[in-house]
Amino acid sequence: MKLALSAVALIASSAAAFAPSSTKSSSTAIKAYVDDLPGALAPVGFFDPLGFAENADDNTMKRYREAELTHGRVAMLAVLGFLVGEKVEGSSFLFDAQVSGPAITHIQQVPEGFWALLLLSIGAAEQFRAEKGWVDPSEVPVDQPGLLRADYIPGDLGFDPLGLKPEDPEEFRIMQTKELQNGRLAMLAAAGFLAQEAVDGKGIIEHLQG
Repeated sequence: MKLALSAVALIASSAAAFAPSSTKSSSTAIKAYVDDLPGALAPVGFFDPLGFAENADDNTMKRYREAELTHGRVAMLAVLGFLVGEKVEGSSFLFDAQVSGPAITHIQQVPEGFWALLLLSIGAAEQFRAEKGWVDPSEVPVDQPGLLRADYIPGDLGFDPLGLKPEDPEEFRIMQTKELQNGRLAMLAAAGFLAQEAVDGKGIIEHLQG
């Protein structure tokens, strides 16, 4: 039951992240808040051409940042997967080295059992993220779906096996900005990889070597 409630809360928060917040903040307060967020770099500052932050409260901004970090991390893994998957095709011990061609076709070539493992892994990761960052659905007011914990820092899941998280707040902020910037670049790169391979059917490694 707890798993189901957490999953519902996560889905609701993803949808609610792009819905107008019922709590209005003044434009001055919002500008001061977002300009102080990690990832807001001079000379542009906080880049929000579509104005998503204008009617957002603090919790909504935290959900936006959580979504951006999560998508950025997935994109960084995707870019790495594109390059490594295409580089080792035909020589990898995985799937008897039978997976080949552009990376966008690899997922269609793996055995059916791989899908089950993939879904279980994604589900476990999302369950962990939901329990770490979101308030239990049974304790959330009806008008505040997807409420994040007050002490939760977006993206900080406590997973740091190499001990890279700085103790100094300023250094931690710099690391947050670096991750955001790399994640943003990776999202653009992954989109470009997908588009390029879909257009001409050639792998990214093939393009780089051509």
